[in-house]
Amino acid sequence: MDVHNIADVPAFTTKDGSEIRELLAHRNSCITQQSLAEARLAPGLQTTPHYHRLTEEIYYILEGTGVMRMAETDEHNVGPGDAIAIPPGAVHTIANTGNGVLKFLCTCAPAYEHDDTVLVEPE
Repeated sequence: MDVHNIADVPAFTTKDGSEIRELLAHRNSCITQQSLAEARLAPGLQTTPHYHRLTEEIYYILEGTGVMRMAETDEHNVGPGDAIAIPPGAVHTIANTGNGVLKFLCTCAPAYEHDDTVLVEPE
């Protein structure tokens, strides 16, 4: 059985600029088809617009407020309790609009990999 507490998981910065703590993935557990991480964004910051070639994601907001953008035309204010579906190939970014840290869970299937993240230059 693999059990990891968030307090014991080291943080790293993803290719899109968010700070994550990977709780469960093939790198640290018996899980092979997906990953679960907690992401954090400081006030005023946003992730770099990006998409994933293969991976579908779910964001689940734990704390803070933000704006989720997809495909430059779809924008939604988000807060605690909101779940966001992100299909493969969808350009997306999330911005922290609050005064505190925006904290959310991120699940990826297949598991998150830097190589599957494609950054998109702003127009």
